[in-house]
Amino acid sequence: MFSTLIHFIGISQLSALQSSLTGEERQYFLSLLNDLKDKILKMPKPYETTEQGMDAPVSLHYFQGGSDWYIVEKDSSEEQLQAFGYACLNGDKINAEMGYINIEELIKCDVELDLYWTPTALRNVMHKKYVTPEETYDETYAAADLM
Repeated sequence: MFSTLIHFIGISQLSALQSSLTGEERQYFLSLLNDLKDKILKMPKPYETTEQGMDAPVSLHYFQGGSDWYIVEKDSSEEQLQAFGYACLNGDKINAEMGYINIEELIKCDVELDLYWTPTALRNVMHKKYVTPEETYDETYAAADLM
């Protein structure tokens, strides 16, 4: 199990999870880690979601501070170096973009993997969390009841 997870979880988060396997909630965390491993193993490989567009599944979510990385596809190699997904850095919703994300670099920067993320379509991530460039300020304020 850990041979798969080590490529997706930072060392400090992985150490905390390993220590939780010795406590009273061992079964809960063991089940959580097994589910995560299965989710990773079933993730699409490069270019497998190209035809799906906005319906492509977002399988993993990383976060740190105000930054979020949503992973759609993973490398096909065992060693996880990069993935393809959607990134919003420091809450900059206008410049959030799709592209290649270096998982190894994220892990080195101690980002956290969202252990409770439920896979969803890319459109749900983008529409729920981020303002689209086409959305006008009036629509944004009206939706927030600020007018």
